[in-house]
Formats: sequence, C-alpha cells, structure tokens
Amino acid sequence: MFDTLSDKLQAALGGLRTGGRLDEESVSKAMREVRLALLEADVNFEVAKDFTAAVKERALGQEVLKSLSPGQQVVKIVHEELTALMGSGDSRLAFGRPPTVILLAGLQGSGKTTAAAKLALLLRREGKRPALVACDLQRPAAVEQLEQLGKQIQIPVFTRDTRDPVAAARHGLDAARRGGLDVVILDTAGRLHVDEELMDELRRVRDETKPLDVLLVLDAMTGQEAVNVALAFQEWIAFDGIVLTKLDGDARGGAALSVKAVTGRPVKLASVGEKLDQLEYFHPDRMASRILGMGDVLTLVEKAEAAIAEDEQEEMERRLRAGEFTFDDFLASYRMVRRMGPLQGVLKLVPGLGRELQGLDVDEKQLGRVEAIVLSMTPQERRMPHIISTQRRRRIASGSGTSLDEVNKLMAARKQMAKAMKQMGKGKMPTIPGMSPPGRR
Repeated sequence: MFDTLSDKLQAALGGLRTGGRLDEESVSKAMREVRLALLEADVNFEVAKDFTAAVKERALGQEVLKSLSPGQQVVKIVHEELTALMGSGDSRLAFGRPPTVILLAGLQGSGKTTAAAKLALLLRREGKRPALVACDLQRPAAVEQLEQLGKQIQIPVFTRDTRDPVAAARHGLDAARRGGLDVVILDTAGRLHVDEELMDELRRVRDETKPLDVLLVLDAMTGQEAVNVALAFQEWIAFDGIVLTKLDGDARGGAALSVKAVTGRPVKLASVGEKLDQLEYFHPDRMASRILGMGDVLTLVEKAEAAIAEDEQEEMERRLRAGEFTFDDFLASYRMVRRMGPLQGVLKLVPGLGRELQGLDVDEKQLGRVEAIVLSMTPQERRMPHIISTQRRRRIASGSGTSLDEVNKLMAARKQMAKAMKQMGKGKMPTIPGMSPPGRR
C-alpha cells in the first residue's frame, strides 16, 4: 500500500535530508515535487495545496532554519502534517451498554459484507462477543454470503425471512440481547450510486437500532471517487468514521489522505488483505511513518504479540539465553514470523528497511521449501544439528524434494541465525532464507 506515493515523497525530500542549510528556493522546489506526488496519488487538489503550503510555512520558520539538521526537521514537519491530514485522533470504536450496535453503510461493491465479518473477528479477538445481522435484503445472495462468512469465523449471523430491513435489524438485535452478546454489527444494503431510497432505508434502520458507530465503508482503490462518495453520504446521513477496504491494493493512497480533510470524519479501520483476519485499526501517525519509509515499530510489536503465544515467547527467550538454537527452535520462530503475515509487509515495518527492500526478492514459496527441509529431518537431527552429515543431508534433500545445495544453505542459515540471536543486543538481524539481495538470485 502507498508504495508509489511513498517512493515519490521520499525522493522529493531526499535532497533536503542530505543537504546542509535550507533556503526558500530548495524548500519551494521540494514542495512542488511533494504536491505533484500527492496529485498523482489522487489526493484532492485543495488538500494537496493546503498541505504543501502548511509544510512550507513551517519549514521556512526560524526554528527550522537555525537548527543543526534543518533537512531532518523538514521531514519531521512533513510527518506531523501527514498525521494531522489523516486524523490525529483516536481510531477506536465507541462501546456502551451492551449490546453495542455498529452500522456499516456504503455502496454496492465496496466490500461491506466482508468488512462486517472482518470487524466481528477483530472484536472477538479483543474479548467481545459479536454477532452479525443481515440487513442487506436488496443484493442477491447477500444474506447467504454473510452466513458463509459467519460460519468460517464461528460468529452467529441473525437473519429474518422478510423484505423489511428494519424488521431484520430489530430481530437480530433482540436475538443478540437474548443470547448475551455485547456487539451487533449490521450489514446494510448498498446501491451502485447514492439515492434517496438507499438513504431512507439507512435512516430507518439507524433510528430503530440507535447505533453508537455508523461506519462508512469505502473502496480505497477508487481513489478520489471514494472521497466523492463520502461527501454524498454525508449530505444524507451522519457517519462517525470510515472503513477503507482494499488498502493493500492501493499503491497511491489518495482516499486515505483526502477523506478526513474533506469530510472531517476519521478513518477508523483499514482492510490490509483479503483474509478475514486482515483488518486493522487505522493509526495516522504510524501510516505517516510508513509512507516516509520510517517503518512502524508499534504495529510490528502488535503483530508479533498477536502471532506468538506468551508461553512460546517465554520458552524461546529461555532457550536463546541459554545459547541454544536447534532446528526445532528455527522451525518455531519461522512459523511465528509467517503467522504475522506476508514477509515483505512485515519487513517493511522495520525502521530503516523500507528503501533497502527495493529490488529485494522475498520468495514466499521458498519459505515453504525451508519448512519442508526441516520437517524431513528426524527429531534427533532437529535437536542436534551437528550430527547432520553429508549423507544425512542427501537423505533430507531427497525427502523434502529439494537439492543438496538448498539443504546446505539452510544449515548455514541456522548457524547465522543462532549467532544473530545471541548478539541481538548489538542490533544484528538474522538472515532469512528465501530472501536474496538485489542482483543475486
């Protein structure tokens, strides 16, 4: 996400980062490039103009010009303005007396039904007891789709054989209340465009259920059109926040950067992948860091905590402190990393690695081959890697469908990883098989 915008913004600010003193000419040139990058990212014209004007005004202030590293100060200002542009407030949802009602609205095709299931799964992981209610009685198979998604994530879906969405919402809310559930997510109908019939239906459902959060679901890949849709909805019905879907497929980022400034409503959640567990709270400050290539340590830590059980962390820490790192440990740590999501995305969260990853080949299929090699070892070989002779390596290669060269590389990588783990305090990172530097295949 934001790859194109990120590359162009970093290039525009590169000269300021490395330069010495700043003058109005160099700042103006950089801001012209920044404005062009924002416009190419489909950011609203007025938003781009106001953003660069605010950055330029602050960059030419005496505090920056007299600082020891004015270029870094400008980057800091851009980070702060980007954060403010996307909304510096809290993205968390409001919860009240159960059951809390969350109403999802949006146009047909925005990913609203899938977003409802993703949100239910996210809230359950936070300790809530959510339910889904099918109020989209217009789109063919919408109810069946929600039922299938609910079955996948084992979350109850309440439906009613009726053509009245208000009756369906009322039935679902009553059923959730009787079942002791504390969150109800309403999946409402959409249209191909904003019209009076759609808005009247939404208003009636809203008035009946009194949701604490009305969330507008927007397709990030539609760029500026998503902002136009948000403005059209805002004329008819008040919404509290925005859910951006398909953000992982949007290399430009215009919707995410424009929608808060234009509507005044914050982006609260963002879908960052097709899987049902790939919905995240939207943190403007973290997103600004990612756009500027600064990484995102907090999100990295949260992903690690979600992927790694506490007892796994403690056991791994104990073994590393004891200087042990067997292939069992290697396999366990490998699986922990893979549970955090696609490796390319995880690595981009590490500060300083953003630009280093350009041209880097992270072969996800190769990760599966590594796992196959380790699983082809006997339990004794995994515990005691030093006993793996050349003859054993040939057997492991044959059993895993790989080559002797690949097995040898993995043996070397384990040694490197063991050494790196012992020297973690020095900031060294383990070599990850399946990843080769640019130009080396």
